[in-house]
Amino acid sequence: MNTNPARGPFHFKAPSRMVWRTIRGMVNHKTKRGQQALARLATFEGMPPPYDKIKPKVVPSAIRTLCLKPGRDYCIIGELADSVGWKHKDLLARMEDQRKIQSAAAWETKKANEALRAKAEEECAAELSEINSTLAALGH
Repeated sequence: MNTNPARGPFHFKAPSRMVWRTIRGMVNHKTKRGQQALARLATFEGMPPPYDKIKPKVVPSAIRTLCLKPGRDYCIIGELADSVGWKHKDLLARMEDQRKIQSAAAWETKKANEALRAKAEEECAAELSEINSTLAALGH
């Protein structure tokens, strides 16, 4: 696109779009199946609202310390994006700090609620023993 760079190869600056573009290069995106796969792909900066309430999962085969040999170079995509012109690194850091504080508070309330529930179950154990034995006989 020498005549009009606006039509030419797009160099995304946001980390989510960098990942999206990389995966797009790995997927046969010109077929219907590839287009549907790419449509199902969702990339985000940080942790958006529906996922901040869910317990994060760890993929052991993707942990850097397990995958890379000692001494190998690596880069953090947020720092790479910041170096090429992404302007939201500080904003994302602030939002992540807020999310961690809210997550810690939610975890404390969840632990307190679980403790209250366990205490209530212990108090009602005598009353529920008959019902539990009936349910156990039925396979529940």
